[in-house]
Amino acid sequence: MEITIHRWCVRGFACLMVIFFASAVQDTVWNHDKPISRVPTTQKVVALTVDDGPHYKTTPVLLQILRKKKVHVTFFVLGSNAALHPEILAQAVADGHEIANHAYSHVILTKMSRNQYEEEMDKAEKAIVAVAPKPRLFRPPGGAYNDGILEAARARGYTTVLWSIDPRDWRRPSVDAVVKTVMDQVKPGSIILLHDGQYPLPTPQAVSIIIDRLREQGYTLVTVSELLSHYEESR
Repeated sequence: MEITIHRWCVRGFACLMVIFFASAVQDTVWNHDKPISRVPTTQKVVALTVDDGPHYKTTPVLLQILRKKKVHVTFFVLGSNAALHPEILAQAVADGHEIANHAYSHVILTKMSRNQYEEEMDKAEKAIVAVAPKPRLFRPPGGAYNDGILEAARARGYTTVLWSIDPRDWRRPSVDAVVKTVMDQVKPGSIILLHDGQYPLPTPQAVSIIIDRLREQGYTLVTVSELLSHYEESR
């Protein structure tokens, strides 16, 4: 009887330790002091992220492709565009995509006062939550940040996310160039930066090809929040 009780205690303690460390890792991820550019993992998972939309021409085409491919991405939306095209943002939400904060207007926050960049965050959030859940992720325009911006984001419950792959699709290179950059640089845990805030862009067509190529290589495409669940503390 004593041996049985001892075994159950050991097993129970082991389970509690697993839960404790899993919780600690998740807390580390969501309360990261620095921006996350890539998630350390050995699993072949990556996240597509799309900045600057919604755009009335580019985003619907992209949504149609993602729907066909059955892939969810993370849209880092500008609050000004969310306010301008709430119906497109609502469609992205209905399709199961993750919506994140990219400030209200595409300005470099490091050139603004604290009051100004906090207003950028808050105005964007207000426009987003009119049609979508409150975001948990924030990406500063241009990837420009300082300690004050990170602190303001954390105070609002945001994890700041940058990227590890940037094919510069906003410069309108060829579709092949966008695909090549992504496929040459991809690795487990990559966060891929794309855009939908302009028209025309090579992005929708490139995304269709990228999804197929990544799947051929055994990758699974997930949202950023889903990618964070694959965080491996030791790597």
